[in-house]
Amino acid sequence: MAKAIFLVAPLLVLGNVFFINASFSPSIILDMAKIIMDNYCSPEKLAGMKEAIATAGGNTEVLNIPDGESLARVLSSGVQTTVSDPRLEVSYEPNYVPVVPPADACLTPRAARCRPPDLDQARHPGGKHRLPEDRSHPWRGAGDITGVPYLVSYFTDAESVIHIDSVYDRLSNTTTKLNSLTTLLGARYELSKPLILLTSKNTKGIAEDVAYCLQNLKRATIVGEKTAGGSVKVDKFKVGDTDFYVTVPTAKSINPITGSSWEVTGVTPDVEVNAEDALATAIKILNLRAKVPAIIEGSATLIADNYAFEDIGAHVAEKLRGLLANGEYSMVISRERLETKLSADLKTLSGDKSLKTTSNIPVPATHEMFIELIKVSFHYEILENNIGYLRFDMFGDFEEVKAIAQIIVEHVWNKVVNTDAMILDLRNNIGGPTTAIAGFCSYFFDADKQVVLDKLYDRTTGNTTELLSLPELTGPRYGSKKSLIILTSGTTAGAAEEFVYIMKKHGRAMIVGDTTAGSSHPPKTFSVGETNIFLSIPTIHSDTSNGPAWEGAGIAPHIPVPAAGALEVAKGIFNKHFGPQKLTT
Repeated sequence: MAKAIFLVAPLLVLGNVFFINASFSPSIILDMAKIIMDNYCSPEKLAGMKEAIATAGGNTEVLNIPDGESLARVLSSGVQTTVSDPRLEVSYEPNYVPVVPPADACLTPRAARCRPPDLDQARHPGGKHRLPEDRSHPWRGAGDITGVPYLVSYFTDAESVIHIDSVYDRLSNTTTKLNSLTTLLGARYELSKPLILLTSKNTKGIAEDVAYCLQNLKRATIVGEKTAGGSVKVDKFKVGDTDFYVTVPTAKSINPITGSSWEVTGVTPDVEVNAEDALATAIKILNLRAKVPAIIEGSATLIADNYAFEDIGAHVAEKLRGLLANGEYSMVISRERLETKLSADLKTLSGDKSLKTTSNIPVPATHEMFIELIKVSFHYEILENNIGYLRFDMFGDFEEVKAIAQIIVEHVWNKVVNTDAMILDLRNNIGGPTTAIAGFCSYFFDADKQVVLDKLYDRTTGNTTELLSLPELTGPRYGSKKSLIILTSGTTAGAAEEFVYIMKKHGRAMIVGDTTAGSSHPPKTFSVGETNIFLSIPTIHSDTSNGPAWEGAGIAPHIPVPAAGALEVAKGIFNKHFGPQKLTT
């Protein structure tokens, strides 16, 4: 019943307010509604139209508008609003002369076969005339739909038939499937060659269909403005014996990939720029794509030669080259998009979040910045039963930390070093350089014995280095006798994992919380050839002589609990051992 609004309400309001006598027959509305019902390309959007016709037919206060053009505008507005389709249009054209289309001889045999039956009927059921638009072929828009398979086929593979588009024609109630052609006049444009289509707000009709098909086949990149949102086919129908006409989209495109269409909404470009900038933008994209093979090959070589685990590096390089060969990088539109895709692929292929593209811009740090960083990064507290609590969320470089070590000792370490046990909270520690790991570990071992904390293999040099505890430190040691619990989560990564791994391997701490991130040792930055692309590649891994370490797998805690509750569990453990109840035994 709601559909009656566009047929009746505008007329009633306008008639009651402005006009006295009706100038046109109420049958105009009934005839118009029936034309739309019988011919509109999306009948599912016309639910309730029959009830609307009945309502309109029973109304006696309609059509008080004295001139045809005003009535046509009111009806157009109502129809477009109700059906949500601006292509539906009512016009008043006393002097309209239809253009007679050429004979069918102008159509190619294949075009004639593609045309749904009965499209050239002069009249339709109900006695309403269907008049041809100013086009030369039955499926009208800006061009002819039968040309779409020909044009698209020149940019697709000859060996396989591709379902390009489907066109539903309401007049014949048929759906025509448009497929690519296996045989063409002349050579095809090779699939390996990039294709960019330039569009503007004036790109309309069948040109939109071609762009939409090639875009969704991932064969072309669209650069420019959003297109007009035209139609596959519109027909103009004469309303009875009046001078009113209804323009109705009578066919629609249904893309087999998206299940939707470019009609009304237009084709959204992959790169949206003003039409006058589209050509320059396209050239820029093509210049980038010309460099892509060298960038991917250079990346593959760097990874194969430098990644910490040789077998994984070789695997990633091989698969990366395979992606390039399969055209996975043929549609990049900017350096940023290339870097994003390359990072995502490297992570997927290696399982290592540290293997990625990166910036080569160093961040300078001053002494004052480090002081402020200490203030915000370190949190300490003395808990019940003289339990120390220390949290910090990043490791620093040894040389940088060494320069401010005395400040850290005075402002942080000395506050907790004399506790009976300590909870070290690394749940939010994202890592950082590992150069300070040996020094930090050494605070929890005794000075009289040097400990081989870990063995590190460096792929770039082929050398294995022992990571040893330090005989001399700034400030007092916590020693090896007092209890230590380390809290972890899935965020605990990189250098923090190396520290946890060492402390667990040597039995120096109890680990409580979630399994750590399974990241890697801090990566090195490599330039990909002469480009401005840089790779972050982990080149060092921990000792694997006794089995896998922590890279890629993470470190499982002794007591697995949700990270959010790990601190309370650790407090409970220490309070049980150091609380007053111990004295009553």
